[in-house]
Amino acid sequence: MPLFWKPYTSDVTDFIRELKKRRPTLEDEQRAGRALLWDRRIDAEAEADHDDARVRQQAYVYQTDTPGRERGRT
Repeated sequence: MPLFWKPYTSDVTDFIRELKKRRPTLEDEQRAGRALLWDRRIDAEAEADHDDARVRQQAYVYQTDTPGRERGRT
C-alpha cells in the first residue's frame, strides 16, 4: 500500500459532499419540505372512520360468483 494512499469515494458521495458545501442550508430545506407532507399529527377519529369504511376483500379476488346466486347461471 502506498504511503499517501487515499480511500475510495464514489462520484455520488463526492457530488453530495460538494453540494452540501455549496448549500449549507440544504438539509434544513429538506427537513422543511418533508414536514409539509409527512410530519403531521394523525387524526385518530378520521383514521377510525377510514378503517370502519373499509370493504372486506373476497378470499379469491377473481371470483365472479356473488352470494345468493346459483352456480352455472348468468
